[in-house]
Amino acid sequence: MSKSLRYTFLVHAVVAVLFGLPLLIIPGRWLQLLGWAPIDPIMARLVGAALLALGWGSFRGWRAAVRSDVEILLQVEAVFTVLSALAILRHLVGGSWPWYVWTMFLIFVIFAAAWIYHLLRR
Repeated sequence: MSKSLRYTFLVHAVVAVLFGLPLLIIPGRWLQLLGWAPIDPIMARLVGAALLALGWGSFRGWRAAVRSDVEILLQVEAVFTVLSALAILRHLVGGSWPWYVWTMFLIFVIFAAAWIYHLLRR
């Protein structure tokens, strides 16, 4: 497996934990720090759980020895990040959103590009 794919898995695992853990444990306080309130705490916790689950998958991908062990995970990561970027973009177009929403969009676009690159690279 390439070093760049392993590095992508590691960076994604760290980012997923940094955003997912606060969403799971303290969603209201975490999002209020960003000025994003009021929120639905159940949905925020579900997003946190999903991010942590994907982060766990990325951690396992980072530890994998061969590419065939992570092929399905690559596809899941690519689909999730592309759909997430499109979901955020739908709200960004024609709206006025704070910097952190644009930052989230950018993070998803970067990871989507990285996952797609590694899928096509084979």
